[in-house]
Amino acid sequence: MAATDPFALFDAWMAEARASEPNDPDAMAFASADAQGRPSVRMVLLRSVGPNGLGFFTNLDSRKGHELLANPHGALAIHWKSLRRQVRAEGGVVQASDAEADAYFASRSRESRIGSWASDQSRPLENRELFERRYAEMQQRFDGADVPRPPRWSGFRLIPDKIEFWSDRPHRLHERRLFTRAQHGWSEGLLYP
Repeated sequence: MAATDPFALFDAWMAEARASEPNDPDAMAFASADAQGRPSVRMVLLRSVGPNGLGFFTNLDSRKGHELLANPHGALAIHWKSLRRQVRAEGGVVQASDAEADAYFASRSRESRIGSWASDQSRPLENRELFERRYAEMQQRFDGADVPRPPRWSGFRLIPDKIEFWSDRPHRLHERRLFTRAQHGWSEGLLYP
């Protein structure tokens, strides 16, 4: 079977999801594993898609940041319930460049940028009031000034070896298209449902 560009197909599906999903069509479950291979998964927001990979941003001191720096492999799944479709991908992970992280950080709301300075993401929090106090302190610190990207805030891109496109079909006779990275592009095949 001749291979379609999986990123072009992903873009088409994402456009349909943006029109039909009521909330966060770019939400994805992202799985990583620590250096001993113990997995963890969480929801993150997909912020870039293309031949260079599928990207999201986070605090490098978060659990996922530590896991990806120690074991640079991951897997993701995006489920669009309204379309009865999902996309899965797995592969190696690379850290975003400073330019990529700076550009995305600058696109966030001022409040979100301040929140990135106030949060010790994934670390225990004694009480909510402590976080709110830290947020207020950061508001004062950056009052009237630009809010730069914190040094430990960056992103990652999953560079897929495999991408699967799953479509619901009646009687659980689903369609599963699997793209596998080949030497020069992608090979495409089908999987049994």
